[in-house]
Amino acid sequence: MISDVDTLDLQEKLPKQQQHAPGQTNAMSPRPDHGEHSYEGSGKLEGKTAIITGGDSGIGRAVAIAFAREGADIVLSYLNEHDDARETADWVEKAGRRAVLVAGDVGDERHCVDIVETAMRQLGQVDILVNNAAHQATLDDIAELSAEELDQTFRTNIYSQFFLSKAALRHMGNGASIINTASIQAADPSPQLLAYAATKGAIVNLTKGLSKMVAKRGVRVNAVAPGPVWTPLIPSTMPPEKVAEFGRNTPIGRPAHPAELAATYVLLATAGASYITGAVIAVTGGRLV
Repeated sequence: MISDVDTLDLQEKLPKQQQHAPGQTNAMSPRPDHGEHSYEGSGKLEGKTAIITGGDSGIGRAVAIAFAREGADIVLSYLNEHDDARETADWVEKAGRRAVLVAGDVGDERHCVDIVETAMRQLGQVDILVNNAAHQATLDDIAELSAEELDQTFRTNIYSQFFLSKAALRHMGNGASIINTASIQAADPSPQLLAYAATKGAIVNLTKGLSKMVAKRGVRVNAVAPGPVWTPLIPSTMPPEKVAEFGRNTPIGRPAHPAELAATYVLLATAGASYITGAVIAVTGGRLV
């Protein structure tokens, strides 16, 4: 559960800021809350092992902290943000759980297979897969969208989910769970995020189709569709003036801290969600999807 999440620092307009992609947590102002001091576990995932892509920061870090405090060992997949990934691993280890770091590009199928093989070799099982890694770029005109940018976006956001699900399902048994990170962009796409939004629509479709394919094996497949969340992806991919207004178009009037997403992922990973599959759960600050 989450207790005493400090949302006051996100109630005001965010300061204008920009970073080079993929962005670093320590350079963000204000610093996001990932549940470091607010998430309290109760053993819901005792004895489980989870793979989390994009596990270095943002939603991935919040989910890793929550899963560890619920009793799970974690494989943290990330691109090259070594300092952020090590900090996330430190929080997992402070919870008394094992953390395995695997750097590399999830757009490469061989690397995705390596992630799963590393989990099996070092932790012995794969019970939960959280497909969370994402890439986006802000563009004003489709003429600016290169084939290279399109390929990177689709490989990171949707190809990786096919690759990792395929590899993980070889080792998953009854009660296992795959959780994909979709987005409000799947239903309400921003034109400046054309390629990113298209991949999020594909993730929703993948979630629903794969859930039907593996239901008889006892594996559940669901997605979380966040609205605006304050992660390094934002200042590293949006112009400063857009950052300053980020999340203010929600009824709640602010973006989410990553910590405010974690409990939804925990629910979908546990036996308490045994009759939930093929679902897309919106966590959007009141925006309708």
